[in-house]
Amino acid sequence: MMMESISLLENPTPDSGVVESLRTSDGLCLRALRFAPQGSSRGTVLIAGGRAETSEKYFETIRELLSRHLHVVVFDWRGQGASARELPDRDKGHISDFADYQRDLDAVIEQVLAPHCPKPWFALGHSMGGAIFLAHAHQGTSPFERMVLCAPMVDLVLRFPNLARWAAYLFNGMGMGEAYVPTGGRLHVAAKGFDNNPLTTDRARFERMAAILARNPQLSIGDPTIGWVRAAFQLMTQFAQPAYARAIEMPVLIFAPQDDWVTDSFAAERFCARLKAGKLVWMPGSRHEILMEQDAIRARFWAAFEAFIPGHTPEA
Repeated sequence: MMMESISLLENPTPDSGVVESLRTSDGLCLRALRFAPQGSSRGTVLIAGGRAETSEKYFETIRELLSRHLHVVVFDWRGQGASARELPDRDKGHISDFADYQRDLDAVIEQVLAPHCPKPWFALGHSMGGAIFLAHAHQGTSPFERMVLCAPMVDLVLRFPNLARWAAYLFNGMGMGEAYVPTGGRLHVAAKGFDNNPLTTDRARFERMAAILARNPQLSIGDPTIGWVRAAFQLMTQFAQPAYARAIEMPVLIFAPQDDWVTDSFAAERFCARLKAGKLVWMPGSRHEILMEQDAIRARFWAAFEAFIPGHTPEA
């Protein structure tokens, strides 16, 4: 299994990077990368990406965090990137229970953050990663001081949501959990072309994502399985319960794209309103992946991030 990072001219690996090979409590091997800033430190940011993402996708964001004197850790969830896959067919994005992702998060905390990274620790999660961070915080044992979530997967944008849920549970119960969702296939969304993509309006950043996967196809996965979708519905059903958000004590900053075709920004807004210490920032003009968006949109993100994360950039 490939563990080193893939560096491209248009997407170089940030300086000071160290690649870590982790072992989860159930025996899977994960890849993590950690980076240290020059000079003083404000703490550490753990980046948790979304479904089908790979750590290389966040190199630009990592450099920006390092310039803000933050240590950074990023990793690949099980079943994607350079981490171990759940199925022999490595193109399938599969999971049977989102609780398994908690094992991944625990491994990163215990084997990378705890021995190598200064506190305070902050969480930065996108989409599926944001949902897993929320579930982790709900348990009441999260070690993070604050969470920043971009388009968290509180719910999905679906034309027929009730039918989709019913079908996912039915087909999974019939033993089809490891099959692709209907109409799904092996192609990663970045390989389907920029026009009408649901991720970003920034062509250069979209094409950079595609170049990363073209350089090393082993990092890519296709559409999710029926089992993954059923497991996601199980978690999102919990998010819809008003008491769920109220049990989270941690300060949370949520960024909601106004043009998201993947996750439901209005569901995120309702969830945020129930948090004890939650703030939602709408992102006009942004599609699903805020950190891969145009410069003006990303500047709005960084302004709110700086106002939320304690400490200051010495040059500021």
